[in-house]
Amino acid sequence: MDGDIAPLQEICCLASRYGALVFVDECHATGFLGPTGRGTDELLGVMDQVTIINSTLGKALGGASGGYTTGPGPLVSLLRQRARPYLFSNSLPPAVVGCASKALDLLMGSNTIVQSMAAKTQRFRSKMEAAGFTISGASHPICPVMLGDARLASRMADDMLKRGIFVIGFSYPVVPKGKARIRVQISAVHSEEDIDRCVEAFVEVGRLHGALP
Repeated sequence: MDGDIAPLQEICCLASRYGALVFVDECHATGFLGPTGRGTDELLGVMDQVTIINSTLGKALGGASGGYTTGPGPLVSLLRQRARPYLFSNSLPPAVVGCASKALDLLMGSNTIVQSMAAKTQRFRSKMEAAGFTISGASHPICPVMLGDARLASRMADDMLKRGIFVIGFSYPVVPKGKARIRVQISAVHSEEDIDRCVEAFVEVGRLHGALP
């Protein structure tokens, strides 16, 4: 929600010290974090120290549905016997599986998409900060534009939509009180022109509502 990156290196050190296994939910990392998009563990160089990874097919890998858990064979067997979401869910449609499989093929075949995402994210964050906005998180494609006021976030999001930019205002109880924001998510299909037009719209709307001088 905040575009932050977990301190996974420190977590892995603690796990090693106390004989624990590391489980990571990578739903907001799979497909774009790390040199080849494998996630936070690749980004921070601890792939060999993470035992269990849970992620989704519903975000970066095509925006479809479903998810997965990877880990040791005995764990996977246990989940197949005991995990209620697995036992009581229908199988994914073949088209969804095909889409997700192709997305993984594209990521494994080249790091062009990942590099493009990183460049576009940096472009948006730097231009927004130069304009005077506060962007939460650390170089993550989820870019929360921090506004603080729930009404302001809602009204600005509505005016952004009028300008052809679809963003959502988040406020309490989805986020803590006083932490209202508009969350922007950079996509690989966005062009540099799209990024610049979005920033221009934010500046225009921000000045209209007094969020910028």
